Amino acid sequence: MNRRDFVKIAAAAVPLAALRTRAAEPGMQLDVAIVRLNLRHAWTTTMSSSTYRDTLHITLSRDGISGHGEGAPIVRYHEDAEGARKAVESVRDLLVSGDPMQFTKIMARVGQTVTGNWAAKAAIDIALMDWIGKKLGVPLYKYFGLDPADAPVTTFSIGIDKPEVVRQKTLQAADFPVLKIKVGLDSDEATIEAVRGVTKKPLRVDANEGWKNKEEAVRKINWLESQGVEFIEQPLPADMIDETRWVRSRVHIPIIADEACQRASDIPKLKEAYDGVNVKLDKSGGMLEACNMIRIARSLGMKTMLGCMVSSSVSVTAAAHLSPLVDYADLDGNLLIDNDPYQGVRVEKGRLILPQGAGLGLTKNE
Repeated sequence: MNRRDFVKIAAAAVPLAALRTRAAEPGMQLDVAIVRLNLRHAWTTTMSSSTYRDTLHITLSRDGISGHGEGAPIVRYHEDAEGARKAVESVRDLLVSGDPMQFTKIMARVGQTVTGNWAAKAAIDIALMDWIGKKLGVPLYKYFGLDPADAPVTTFSIGIDKPEVVRQKTLQAADFPVLKIKVGLDSDEATIEAVRGVTKKPLRVDANEGWKNKEEAVRKINWLESQGVEFIEQPLPADMIDETRWVRSRVHIPIIADEACQRASDIPKLKEAYDGVNVKLDKSGGMLEACNMIRIARSLGMKTMLGCMVSSSVSVTAAAHLSPLVDYADLDGNLLIDNDPYQGVRVEKGRLILPQGAGLGLTKNE
């Protein structure tokens, strides 16, 4: 048999449908939308106050599987939802032509192409990881080799408000064993006293860079120590690392970096000034970088925490899948809104209950 005859016979033995499948394997489809999330109460920190938040939602679909992602732009880093949408659209061709199984390569190329826009990168990363988990048929906590029983208790956050409103919010959070209180203004003492007027629960406090000098920070933290506060987040502006080191030597509770710690490369320089880091997917650019941050911080002997922005169950659930890795969790952003488009991670008396479905394990609210 000559070569020409062999090729004819071999071609006839392969079903035409199989040849078509190989020749025309479909690429990914990308859907992008800005979703307005309505807050149950006005949310106030030292940076802003609002009754809603706009977040970016994307869906990546291929092979009958859809991966969902969300990014909550952070004003502190000069991001907004429209900018995030434009950032994703700028890499549309890259995404739809890519193989989602090569998610590390895709995210590296996104990082090389898009400057900043970490919430947009987080939305892409989360959608890819959701797709991967569904493709492999496992929840993402299993993909990362984690035990959902190790998920920590989450705090419930109470924003800055009038004392009577703070008391009301504290009472409404009765099911949560630990509370996180926002401070950073002249009203700090009144806020904490309002909380302590109705509960003796452990508190964690976040100043969001609100105190502007080291002496004020020491005075306020020393007072907070007497109020049953477990630790303080970001007492001074992010660039005041030397001043924070000075504060750390004069207080007796851990100091956790938030705004000072965006990505893994920030962590080594923070070790002498902070006891731990607050990792957020929207700051880091997604689950992959967040996982890197947690492991680097732990390798340096620092405490680790997973936080979130006001967002839906998409990004909060993504963070929750990594929560067995950390010491502390503040994953309540979805509990602050009244129009969550999805259900994912649940909270029972403060404990995070991770969904068992593949990928993120989300179900859509009707």
